[in-house]
Formats: sequence, structure tokens, C-alpha cells
Amino acid sequence: MRDGYGEALLELGDRNGRVVVLGADTTGSMKSAMFATKFPERFFNMGIAEQNLIATAAGFALAGKIPYAGTYAIFVPGKCVDQIRNNIAYPNLDVKIVCSHGGISVGPDGASHQQVEDIAIMRSIPRMRVVVPCDYVSTKEIVKAIAEIPGPFYVRLTRPTTPIVYESGFQYVFGKENVLLEGSDVAILACGIMVPEALAAAVALKSRGVSACVVDMHTIKPIDSELVTSVARKCGSVVTVEELNIVGGMGSSVAEVLVENYPVPMKRVGIMDTFGESGEANELLKKYGLTQAKIEEAALASLAMKGKRD
Repeated sequence: MRDGYGEALLELGDRNGRVVVLGADTTGSMKSAMFATKFPERFFNMGIAEQNLIATAAGFALAGKIPYAGTYAIFVPGKCVDQIRNNIAYPNLDVKIVCSHGGISVGPDGASHQQVEDIAIMRSIPRMRVVVPCDYVSTKEIVKAIAEIPGPFYVRLTRPTTPIVYESGFQYVFGKENVLLEGSDVAILACGIMVPEALAAAVALKSRGVSACVVDMHTIKPIDSELVTSVARKCGSVVTVEELNIVGGMGSSVAEVLVENYPVPMKRVGIMDTFGESGEANELLKKYGLTQAKIEEAALASLAMKGKRD
């Protein structure tokens, strides 16, 4: 995903002189250093000063630029809610915040660096749009697309190398989720690195006679209420899958849509309101239940609940 971010910035830099990039001493890891090499006059490393990063990005937006401000998710929004709320969202400035190392897949750095509550924070801020790509392709296209959409964005990336989901390409349509697999028994709504796991679970469920629809919920805010309601109506049961705290995360957002429009049995797979710990990414994902097997289990449970309701 970080490669996609860096390459997208290069393309944006070539075609739009208003684009500037800001970092916070993580520019090598974030791959934004590629932009710095080609466009040094439009690149600003703010050092380990994340609140200044956000405030300076706001200043560039007021000056007519399109700033991309990026570092690790644990630092932004973690340390910068006040600046994000009052300097960017309240005046509705055109700032794109792109953060990596979200979720427990950060690995050995442990709970202090494993950001699981960022989506809950950011989606609660008025005017903020929240996007979680699932692979290199979608990251690259989303980062480019939001340059043309005025207003603030938060884009959340993860540290590990991820499988390519969009082999045949990806076109970002603001506020419209992507149906990756049609199905009629249960709808699996996933975001980020859990999308490949959701697809694998759907394949396994098919062998058990269960037809699963899979949706890439890349845009958590504004959520595609029409599509969420549509797949719930078609399937009659829903599973949400996220590498986020389920309190306030993508699953919460889906539940809000369903309870107001078309309530159906629903199960959530995600971080169960706890902190992570030190360990390798694959070990942590397994320990915290972010696996294909857990998605299958949740799908079967939601189907059983549907049967009871029927």
C-alpha cells in the first residue's frame, strides 16, 4: 500500500503543481521520499512534530495548495485530534491525511504503535471523509482520485505487503463501495487487509453450500447506504470484517445503516475492544480472530440467526 501511495504522489506531482507533500520523519517508510527527490521544492519534512504537520498542512490549503500529510496512524490522529478538528475539518480545508501502520498488523512494535481506534475517531468528526484501501492498486487510485475531490480526507493504510485484490484494475467512485463477489445467502462486508480473507472465506463457504456476497467497503464515510441496504435485503444476513476496533469502526457504521433502513441478523469480526500486543503480524491476526476461519464461523452464525428469525 505504501508503494501505491508513493507512486500516486509522483503522478500527482507531475500533473498538478498545487500538490505538496508533508511528512513527519517517516518519509522513507511512507514512500513519500520519492516525491521529495523529484519535487524537493514541494516537499516538507516536519520532523517528529505531528501537530505541526497537521497545522502546516492546513496553512498550505488556505494558500491554495493541495497538501498530502502522512505519517503513522498511531501519531495521526492519535496526537492531533484538536488540530484535525479545528484547523482542517471545521473550516472544511482541502487536506488529505494519509497514514500507514494502522491496525495490529504493525506487529512487534506492540500496542503502543498499533492503532485500532483511528476510524472511530475520524469518522466522528464532521466533514471528514474516511477511506480504507485493501491493496496496492486501490491505494494508488484512491490517493490520486481524492486530489480532485475538495475537502478533508483520512486514508488509512497498513504496514504488511498485501495480496492484490484488483488484478484488472480499480476505479474509485466517491462514496460507492465495490461488490467483488455476488451471493444470495450472506453478505460479507470487509475493508482493508481483511478483504482478501473475506474472499477466501466466501470460496470456502461455497463448498459448504453457502452463497456469500463480498463487498469491499473502502469508503467508510460517507458510507454507501444504498448498497449496504441492498445487499442486506438480498441476502438477509450480514457479516462485517475489519482490522479495527468494532466499537465505532466499519461494522458500527454498517449497523447504523441497517438499524435505520433494513435490520437483519449481523455478526462483526474485528478487534473486540482490546489493545494488541507484540508479535508477528500473522500471529496477531490469528490470535485476535482476524482470519478466514472466523469469517466463515461468523457467516454461519448469522445464517443461523436468519433462520430463527424466519
